[in-house]
Amino acid sequence: MKKILAMLMALILCVSLCASASAEGDWTILVYICGADLESEYALASDNMQEMIDANTNANVRFVVQTGGASEWENGASSDALDRFLITGGRRELVDRQPQASMGEANTLSAFLRWGLSAYPAAHTGLVLWDHGSGSINGVCFDELADDESLSLKDIESSLQSVQSILPKGFDFIGFDACLMGTVETAAMLAPYAQYMIASQEIEPGSGWDYEAIGWFMNSYPYADGAQLGRAICDGYYQNCIDNDAEDGATLALTDLSKIGAFRTAFDTFARDLLAATEDNADYAPIARGIASADNFGGNNRSEGYTNMVDLGGLIEAGGNWSFQAREVRAALDALTVYQVRGANHSRASGLSVYYPLEVQGSMELGIFKDVCISPYYLELVNKVAYGFANGGSWEDYDGSMDWAEDWDWDEDDGQSTAISFQEKPHLNEDGIYVFTLTEDALNNTESVEAAVYLLVPEEDDVVCYGYTSDVVADWETGTVEDNFDGYWFALPDGQALCVYLVDQRDDYDILTSPVEVNGEEKYLRFAWDYTGEVRVLDLWDGISSNGIASRPGDSLKQGDRIVPLYDAFSLSSDDEYYYYGDAYVWKNNDKLCFDLLPDGDYLYAFSINDIYGGNYMTDTVEFSVDGENILYTAA
Repeated sequence: MKKILAMLMALILCVSLCASASAEGDWTILVYICGADLESEYALASDNMQEMIDANTNANVRFVVQTGGASEWENGASSDALDRFLITGGRRELVDRQPQASMGEANTLSAFLRWGLSAYPAAHTGLVLWDHGSGSINGVCFDELADDESLSLKDIESSLQSVQSILPKGFDFIGFDACLMGTVETAAMLAPYAQYMIASQEIEPGSGWDYEAIGWFMNSYPYADGAQLGRAICDGYYQNCIDNDAEDGATLALTDLSKIGAFRTAFDTFARDLLAATEDNADYAPIARGIASADNFGGNNRSEGYTNMVDLGGLIEAGGNWSFQAREVRAALDALTVYQVRGANHSRASGLSVYYPLEVQGSMELGIFKDVCISPYYLELVNKVAYGFANGGSWEDYDGSMDWAEDWDWDEDDGQSTAISFQEKPHLNEDGIYVFTLTEDALNNTESVEAAVYLLVPEEDDVVCYGYTSDVVADWETGTVEDNFDGYWFALPDGQALCVYLVDQRDDYDILTSPVEVNGEEKYLRFAWDYTGEVRVLDLWDGISSNGIASRPGDSLKQGDRIVPLYDAFSLSSDDEYYYYGDAYVWKNNDKLCFDLLPDGDYLYAFSINDIYGGNYMTDTVEFSVDGENILYTAA
């Protein structure tokens, strides 16, 4: 009898352990796929859903997907309704269909979460938001059927609040298979609703996450928790980038949201110190220069557009000499970022970005940031910098109010920054070098100096912009800046100069961009130039749209692509501005961009002085001519 009883107890224990093990290995991952043009033009959402099928997950691992927001679907999903699929065991099943609604509305996300969590409860639950992303200001999931309406951070927060009673313990992770969503503002918003965040600081390549690798990991390690799965998602994503020759620009980080409270406390004190530095421009100028040279994401240049997403670690480093809190806040940031992958172009990335007004796009932008900022001191710092930009480079009348932004005419042409003045005006010195010296006040207002190069079109009254170069020599002690131009420029293999803008500057190479037309479509050609002279094409990119959508990068140039250089141009007599088109060039395998002397001709050169508020002062031009290796400057 005792033997039978012992056997029964053992059997009961075994059943109990098996049931526990089954629960521990039970995962539902909700995937909210707003297809947009990523699906209608490139079928990328269909590709990712096929990866979920190919993962052939076991019965305890399921992807629960809602599709919408695209005008066309390759995999048979409806463009006239919201389809809901269960993907598990190598099969995809349509389990529900809802009327058409904008995927950029909070109610649509809320309804999907309520349905998915109720229909497919599990011991572990993840949520992935899939589409274009655009950082803390414009959010994620831009529905192309609803005028690109998107989910803001506040929309996402509202949706998560609506399902707290269904999932009181919160999600094991919330991830963004989308560009630029790896921000501290996003992390702070998610903290009450999830244990971990998985998101990229930078734009993602079109291939996005590797869902087959995610499913394989969950099959192989059924007892993995959110942190372990998060690491696997990061590793799978990075390998996917390697497989698609996109690893150099890759970033993806796993953030421990339980640590956000400690970080916010430390950051608030740090931000108070930065705000105090603005009382004297001499103190804040080196901080602003440090922030401007920190890693940033999603373009942030006058050609491609601005997301104003700056690396949080870089911002902390920029204020390190001013705040005694810098070491503590950096340690708190490192505790937040438990794991990350990053490519060579972002070797300094800390795992999270923060909004900083490199160039304010309008009062609406500031109003959105007001609702998501993690520190009142940092909010006032951003507001003060933006006020300086909107008021010609002056904080003189700043009173701490954000009301000024609502009344400012952001479309107004304000001309030159009033923060810049000269002790010695720009001129050609006796050695033929174009040079100027700033006043002490202007030096403390100056963030950086570039130079613009223009072609004078022969026998026409037109000026064609060849872009900007950072190749100037600036003495930040005396305020004296000299040109360092030697006549070399970037060009196509046929010698046509490109219009070039600096994207980012590293210790031993620069990343640059050039507007071009490729096979009839306007793109940005991104390339890297190391200081040994090698120029390497990175990719083609659509840039930042007028409504803030950050495109995913496309392919590199390939055999037979028809490239037409594009240039900003204007008329000297009428000041009319227009696009100037170069000649078509057909790309060949093994072609490389050139860095060589400009063709013989007449050109203009001017300094472009950027102030610490995001404003700009353009100096008068000097004319120079290129004759072989000879560069001759004359007064304009």
